[in-house]
Amino acid sequence: MWPEGVGTGVGSMPGTDPTEASAVVTGETPDLPALPELPARGVGADMIGRTAGLLVDIATEVVPTGWRVTARPGRDKRRAADLLAFDVDAFDEACDRIGSAWVKVQAVGPWTLAASIELASGHRVLTDHGAVAEFAASLTEGLRAHVEEIAARTGARVLVQLDEPSLPAVIAGILPTASGYGTVRSVRGPDAADRLREVIAGLGAPVVVHCCADRPPIRLLASTGAAAVGIDATRPAFSGGTAIPAALDAIGETWDAGIPMMLGMLPSTAPAPEPEIGDLARTGFELADRLGFGRERLARLALPAPACGLAGATPEWARRALGLSSELGTAFADPDEVPPEAGDG
Repeated sequence: MWPEGVGTGVGSMPGTDPTEASAVVTGETPDLPALPELPARGVGADMIGRTAGLLVDIATEVVPTGWRVTARPGRDKRRAADLLAFDVDAFDEACDRIGSAWVKVQAVGPWTLAASIELASGHRVLTDHGAVAEFAASLTEGLRAHVEEIAARTGARVLVQLDEPSLPAVIAGILPTASGYGTVRSVRGPDAADRLREVIAGLGAPVVVHCCADRPPIRLLASTGAAAVGIDATRPAFSGGTAIPAALDAIGETWDAGIPMMLGMLPSTAPAPEPEIGDLARTGFELADRLGFGRERLARLALPAPACGLAGATPEWARRALGLSSELGTAFADPDEVPPEAGDG
């Protein structure tokens, strides 16, 4: 597994310069830098288009309603592939300068992909069971080749992040149909887990399944064979006085199973005032205390990160959020060095 006591990024960054973005992620999170995604560049740099560009033997294009399956590859798929190639080149050069032992890459998971791309008919891929299976197999093949390329070029071990922000809506059956007058039939939780399990097993690399939605299905994600589960830990269900016992129990059960959590603890846009590293660390320690885990285990059980992507942040905050993630990882590794809160004696 990746080193203990480190931090990482979720993936997306502000701006349009892959060289600058790679310099920031390798500089601020050198132990586990994430291949930057720069959606501000437009078509093909967005999370759906970027992953669609990895698909094997499935072509997509942009239509007024979003991404749609097409008969043959066109300029949109080529643009996505070209943008990713630019990013990989820049990331490779930046990693060479620091010699990272681990790196992270991100792609949309099979359920969010199926919920976000349309068939030629205009209906979501999600509405066709056979198409869902075909997309999942294509994603597995394309992403496995991507991971192999990153490993060969950087000389590092690769952690794969599968982003599934739409999974709760897929399971709940609340996604609208093409007409807007109905909703797409829900997917059973066990079926959703099985599909994720197939993709994860086929990648040949450790996977963190990341869901930054309000109520992520933590238990389901932990049952898929993932090496870690990622959540936005700043959501009301997990933090402060609004924390829901069942949501916290799901974290505890995941940790009990030996599965780490990638905890999004830094806001994705600049807060006022900037959080202090001691306050952030105490939030993590209090979570461990509440769930009955020794603080000394937190560096192994928790991988700190921003709450979600940083595409909407200022460049200054993006850099600082990644830096704080690394500092937070260091604090988790040495809890005795975190000063007590004022008034604690």
